[in-house]
Amino acid sequence: MRRWSQVSTGWLLTAIVVTLGSGKASAADPQKVATQVDALLAREHFGGTAKASDRPAPRAADETFLRRVSLDLIGELPSPADAATFMLDHGASKRAAAVDRLLANEKFGVNWARYWRDVVFYRRSDDKALYAAPILEAYLTKQFNEGAHWDEMARQFITATGDAKADGNTAIIVAQMANPADTASEISRIFLGIQIQCAQCHNHPFDRWRREQFHELAAFFPRVGIVGKGKGAASVVSLTKAQNVKGMGRRELEHFMPDLKNPKAKGTLMQPVFFATGKKLDEGLADEERREKLAEWLTAREDGWFAKAFVNRVWSELVGRGFYEPVDDLGPDRKCSAPKTLDYLSKQFVASDHDVKWLYRTIVATAAYQRQSRSRPETSGAPMSATCPQRLRADQLYNSLAAALEFGEEAPSQAKKQDKNKNPGKNPAGRRDRINRTFGYDPSLRREDIAGSIPQALEMMNSTDLNRAISARQANTMLSKLLAEVKDDEKAVGELYRRCLARAPKPAELKVCLTYIGECKDRNEAFEDILWSLVNSSDFLYRE
Repeated sequence: MRRWSQVSTGWLLTAIVVTLGSGKASAADPQKVATQVDALLAREHFGGTAKASDRPAPRAADETFLRRVSLDLIGELPSPADAATFMLDHGASKRAAAVDRLLANEKFGVNWARYWRDVVFYRRSDDKALYAAPILEAYLTKQFNEGAHWDEMARQFITATGDAKADGNTAIIVAQMANPADTASEISRIFLGIQIQCAQCHNHPFDRWRREQFHELAAFFPRVGIVGKGKGAASVVSLTKAQNVKGMGRRELEHFMPDLKNPKAKGTLMQPVFFATGKKLDEGLADEERREKLAEWLTAREDGWFAKAFVNRVWSELVGRGFYEPVDDLGPDRKCSAPKTLDYLSKQFVASDHDVKWLYRTIVATAAYQRQSRSRPETSGAPMSATCPQRLRADQLYNSLAAALEFGEEAPSQAKKQDKNKNPGKNPAGRRDRINRTFGYDPSLRREDIAGSIPQALEMMNSTDLNRAISARQANTMLSKLLAEVKDDEKAVGELYRRCLARAPKPAELKVCLTYIGECKDRNEAFEDILWSLVNSSDFLYRE
């Protein structure tokens, strides 16, 4: 293996090539970009460090890598058969081939649609907006699986109009009930990673953004509203006259910055100005013109925050920590842990034409992604020296339980009946919904701010559904079938580990399990306890 200082950078002279006649840059090879990312990180983080804990961690074992990349890309564990095939492959390109298969899997779109669903709706202004969450999930699934480009998706969200129960690109506006200030805040946070809403009532306490700049951004959105079209239906529309909008009161066509000294006053009329560049619109433009121009300026190639915000967020989800943290708090006054590396990767992402799959393929090809995990305190000096263990998102946890215990999605009628029995008077929810309600969290939070809770522990330890699925004495459970087919205890223990943790048990683990089985008078009970311990272990609940 070459030393860091020996990584060649000569290929960078031709990394960005303009396609003749198209005006668009060509994407560089993901592996070459990954190599250069690692070289830049080495110079920014590891050069001259004397602390052993700050040096790059060793490469993760194959079984660790496969579990990690499967959870990251498609949101579920590799099957025992897929894991066995991967481990028997001794080719140098087997990791890249596994990544290609996962990115081609339709579950890639589902997994990341659920992630962005949570980004959009965890900071909703009204719970009534949640009816649009499944529509957003379906929309994003299709976009990601069909090779989405992030700039095109952002423009669709910002300029959206249409039936909120059919058009997923209306979701950000719906989540904020078309309130101009709330919509502007979320557009900035999600697509630029800039928390300009902190300047809504006063100049930003930590950044350069002024109160006027926040309200100039909100001035792009006063002419968009949500109107009803029949019972339980709504549409995002462009307003052409001041009118009463259901749930929002009197809706004016312009945005006024409130007078803090006289809240009853109309306030100061604001003209739309994009705070990141200072570009401004003429007065009186229609809603479509305002939002289309904002979308154009926000996704412009010369503005670095749009690409950096997406790269930073995806890097954080994959590697375990972002260049900026929290992942939605970027800006010229914020500290970046490796600015040259982020700048380079963001420019390459732009050169790929904001190709989402290109970015995933590139990041998982880096040595930074493929290293062993270390806790955050261990990597405080050089934060990218190892990946960080991450608590599974609710949907990943549900998928892992479903795969390990062999229970599938409930039919809507079955879920409704069971949930009404347990929660009379509440909206029905199936197993996945209950896991999401209990284990869900805002994915924009810092990793260290995401902790387990008593309801989560009780769900895993005492849930009727889980206890039934773990049982070896009930017919047709995974464990009852396994113990009937596999009489050798050592082989049965190995099968449980492969199902739950996507790896074989370590010698010490196997010894403990076999000793316990030998001491327990009831084989079924012993294996139930082992399976229960596995699904409640940190190895199961976290992704290394």
